[in-house]
Amino acid sequence: MKLYDSRRAPNPRRVRWFMAEKGIEDIEIVDVDIFGGQHRQPDYLAKAGLPNVPALEIDETTCITESVAICRYLESLYPEPNLFGRDPRETAVIEMWTRRAEMLLSTPLMMAVRHSHPALAAIETQVPEVADTNRKAAERALKVFDRRLAESEFIAADRLTIADIIAVTGIDFARMVRFRPAEELTHVNRWLTAMMARPAAKAGI
Repeated sequence: MKLYDSRRAPNPRRVRWFMAEKGIEDIEIVDVDIFGGQHRQPDYLAKAGLPNVPALEIDETTCITESVAICRYLESLYPEPNLFGRDPRETAVIEMWTRRAEMLLSTPLMMAVRHSHPALAAIETQVPEVADTNRKAAERALKVFDRRLAESEFIAADRLTIADIIAVTGIDFARMVRFRPAEELTHVNRWLTAMMARPAAKAGI
């Protein structure tokens, strides 16, 4: 298998972090230069179907994009430690919080960065209002996560799961635009400090 990766994009970092948590080291990593437009070249599009990273090439006929789909596939091959759920109830709760982390937090933060960081003007038609709206949406969402983390060490279960990885990589990516959870969100900040102290956090950058 080959993982087509980019160190400059947040979604590939999710997969690298996931792999580090599981100790997966037998997948070839291929760097893709997104600023150079390599992800838009015909040979890459022929594999991935879309100009997206990451992409996991399983064999000559199958290539998976979408970071969570890649992680779910890897979970089936490398089942421990479990990051997607051990039974139907837990799996559903983790899925719920993963979706919330994606839609309410990580995607708005990514949009805020894409539409406001000067370096990304080279690959994005930036609209300042989009950045502002999404940043405010993420700030509201963090209050939801703070309430959740007041009752749980991790977001979705009694251990780290894919939901935590989705959330932390989104928040950390937003450091590019000097975003940081408000000080009064003590539970989010406790969780964020613990997440960034994990060895996998270094593997993800």
